[in-house]
Amino acid sequence: MAEKVLVTGGAGYIGSHTVLELLEAGYLPVVIDNFCNAIRGEGSMPESLRRVQELTGRSVEFEEMDILDQAALQRLFKKHSFMAVIHFAGLKAVGESVQKPLDYYRVNLTGTIQLLEAWNAVLLRYFNPIGAHASGCIGEDPQGIPNNLMPYVSQVAIGRREALNVFGNDYDTEDGTGVRDYIHVVDLAKGHIAALRKLKEQCGCRIYNLGTGTGYSVLQMVQAMEKASGKKIPYKVVARREGDVAACYANPSLALKELGWTAALGLDRMYLWRWQKQNPSGFGAQA
Repeated sequence: MAEKVLVTGGAGYIGSHTVLELLEAGYLPVVIDNFCNAIRGEGSMPESLRRVQELTGRSVEFEEMDILDQAALQRLFKKHSFMAVIHFAGLKAVGESVQKPLDYYRVNLTGTIQLLEAWNAVLLRYFNPIGAHASGCIGEDPQGIPNNLMPYVSQVAIGRREALNVFGNDYDTEDGTGVRDYIHVVDLAKGHIAALRKLKEQCGCRIYNLGTGTGYSVLQMVQAMEKASGKKIPYKVVARREGDVAACYANPSLALKELGWTAALGLDRMYLWRWQKQNPSGFGAQA
């Protein structure tokens, strides 16, 4: 019998790709989302999940819900028996974290680890998710001005924005721009499947980096999009942002050793331009 997995925030960028991979792996995802960063489709189903259903030929159980609604969560857990919960929670990197590559505990997780020590839990530390599903049907559709590099770059490429701001070009890197670890969102989604398998070992509380282990500069990412789109990406150099570091990328070796997971999709297989070209206004135009 297929196992149920609760996915909180599953209508978002990483969430929708993870739901697709869960379905492909034979799990039954139950998704909750409050639409704070998702587009409604027809009826009550988020547009991203409607497309996931089309891509997989399988249905997704969805409930509009806020994770902070305790009564609603209690009703949900009375209704379903879950083998695991995938909860997407933000954790901003801090300027002091400058080790390259970043290891597993170089982040302020002390309180979280103490809370989860008695649990069977896997904490996945993401780096910079990019890209889209190979079909171009689902991808990143930030509401408002994008905070992340690649959706901004793709919106410049499609003509929605005039130019990219590059925050500093005098860092101690190959071309002077900041270097980060960019991991394809599908690789990231597959990392969650590997984590679910790890949970079955009664592993206790484990922490893994999901990254490529390789850093790319801002200008290298711009060049990758120019190659994919065949378009020139205009940019202008502006002042550094407070707290930014020159370079930051992952040490994902523990994920390979214990999860059997490694990133497989490189910059030449982002499918970001395919997503943006097929959806020039994101999900909204089709919802």
